[in-house]
Amino acid sequence: MRLFIIIWSLLLLTFTTATAQDAHFTQFYAAPTHLSPAFAGTTVQSRLSTNYRNQWPSIPGAFVAYNVAYDHYAPELKSGFGILATHERAGSGALRSSSVSAQYAYEVRITRQLFFRPALQFTYSNRNINFNDLVFGDQLIRNNDPTSVEENVFQPINFFDMSSGGLFYSPKFWFGAALHHINQPNESLYPDRIGLLPRKVSMHGGYRFKSGSGGHYRKSGNEIVVAFNYKKQGEFSQLDLGAYWEMDPLVLGVWYRGLPVFKSNDYGYANQDAVAILAGIGTNKFRFAYSYDITVSPLSVGASGGAHEISIVYEWANKRNAHLSKRRVVPCAKF
Repeated sequence: MRLFIIIWSLLLLTFTTATAQDAHFTQFYAAPTHLSPAFAGTTVQSRLSTNYRNQWPSIPGAFVAYNVAYDHYAPELKSGFGILATHERAGSGALRSSSVSAQYAYEVRITRQLFFRPALQFTYSNRNINFNDLVFGDQLIRNNDPTSVEENVFQPINFFDMSSGGLFYSPKFWFGAALHHINQPNESLYPDRIGLLPRKVSMHGGYRFKSGSGGHYRKSGNEIVVAFNYKKQGEFSQLDLGAYWEMDPLVLGVWYRGLPVFKSNDYGYANQDAVAILAGIGTNKFRFAYSYDITVSPLSVGASGGAHEISIVYEWANKRNAHLSKRRVVPCAKF
């Protein structure tokens, strides 16, 4: 265990200079504005969502992410507005990142049932290391002596960045793309070094099938949704493929994450990460879901503990805007 902590501390110090990646959520459609600013306002009127992810809890210093978002659609302006706050912890909580974003999306009606939404996002971020939470080799040698000869050379870093996105949708399908960190801000914790946050490109979409009999398309009791999400940031790339079975009010889903055919690493392992299972329940206003990632990479589930994720979403609208849902239907998955 002591050897593991030493190795983990060294890896953490390496991460402060290596290329970083943004946090991801298995239930990214329960955090749509985190996926792309173009989803701001893709609700009847107002939406409040919160997400919690605990990745690899069996490993000391696991990755924990929190996401809270509010977005609103103003029909008189044909615009969506959003506020997004994200917090991440890694390495026993020593490495921390926090950000607050403001989002704007404009909705263009192309045909009777086809819409396009270009969007912008402006973000203020803070990244820091709690030096007191780190454990070094000399402390372990002296039986966890709280003092260390190591000096704190890190300084918190604050920066602004800009992102954009676009989304096409109809009552049956959606397709979007987003580009985050357009200006590639410096996020290095070393005052005399430059560490640029790499741009992240993502593409996402899906199709909704009507299942069973019923009246209006979105009012039928059973629907099946297939979806994908591909993203690339620096040397990192990832593809999520999944499907949902929506049996009002229940939702069941399964996802696969990886690129085993198109990419492999230098060690000869297939690039595959996890299979996720999801269960949720939803009403007209409230949705709750839990998902668990089963690790299928060489970091087996027994060693990593998989990943737990919880999402809570609440939507509301006044009577006037509630009627707009019959004209304007965003078919994205609920979770």
